[in-house]
Amino acid sequence: MTGSGGIWRDFARRLLRNRLAAAGGLVILFFFLVAAFPALFTSRNPDRIDVSVILQPPSAAHPLGTDDLGRDVLARVVYGARVSMKVGFVAVGIATAIGLVIGLLSGFYGGRVDAVLMRFVDIMLCFPTFFLILSVIAFLSPSIVNIMAVIGLTGWMGVARLVRAETLSLKERDFVAAARAQGAGTARIVFRHILPNALAPVLVSATLGVAGAILTESALSFLGIGVQPPTPSWGNILTIGKNYIEFAWWLSLFPGLAILFTVLGYNLLGEGIRDAADPRLSGR
Repeated sequence: MTGSGGIWRDFARRLLRNRLAAAGGLVILFFFLVAAFPALFTSRNPDRIDVSVILQPPSAAHPLGTDDLGRDVLARVVYGARVSMKVGFVAVGIATAIGLVIGLLSGFYGGRVDAVLMRFVDIMLCFPTFFLILSVIAFLSPSIVNIMAVIGLTGWMGVARLVRAETLSLKERDFVAAARAQGAGTARIVFRHILPNALAPVLVSATLGVAGAILTESALSFLGIGVQPPTPSWGNILTIGKNYIEFAWWLSLFPGLAILFTVLGYNLLGEGIRDAADPRLSGR
C-alpha cells in the first residue's frame, strides 16, 4: 500500500492525457448535466399533449420536432436522459456491490468458499443475460425500479471474476504479509489493503457496465416491457418512431443519437481508464 497516493495521481495524469477518454468524459458530463438540470435545456413539459402540432418536423418552436401526440421531442429526450442515467448508475451500483463482495470472499478465502461461489457464477453465466432479464420482467410489473434491480442482479458476474483474480494475486503480496505480521484482522486486510488495489479493473467494468445498462433499458423500453409511457425514455420514444419512420424521421434519429453518444462516451472513458490503470496496454 505504500505510495498508493502517488499511484492514483499517476493514474489520473495518464487518464487526462488520453484525448479519447477526455472526449468520452465530456460527453458523459454533458448528459449528466442534461439529466440533473433538464430545465436548463428545455422549458417544456415532456408530457404536455398538443393535438395542433402532431408529428411536426424540427422547427424554431420545437427544435427536435413533435411526436404522435404533439409532445415536444426535445423535452422528452432531455427528461429521458434522467431515466437512462438513473437506470445505468443504480443498476451498475447494485452489480458492482454484489460482484465486489463475492469476488473478495472467493479470492481471499479460496478453497471450498471459492469453489462454491465460482460454480454459482458459472451457472449464472450459462443464462443469456438479456433473455434472463426478459424472463424476470415478464413476471414483474415493468417499472423503473424493477428494471434497475433486475439489470443489477443479473450483471455482477464479470465484476466478481475480476475482483477474485485481483484478490488472488494481491493476497500473496508483501504488503499483505506485513499487515498480517502486524496483527491486522481479516476485515482490515481486505478493505484497507486489498480492495483499494483491486479497484482499477472494477472501475473499467463499472464504466462499461453503465453503457450496457443504458442499452438494455433502451431495448426493454423499445420492446414495450421497460419504462412505461407517459414517462419519457429514449427506448419508448424509439418505439413511437418506428411506427412513423417513413415520414417522421426525427422520432428515431434524435433519441438514437442520444443513445449512441452516451454509450460511446462511456466506452471511450472505460477504455481510457483501462489504459491508465495498465500503461503497458497502450504502449506507454
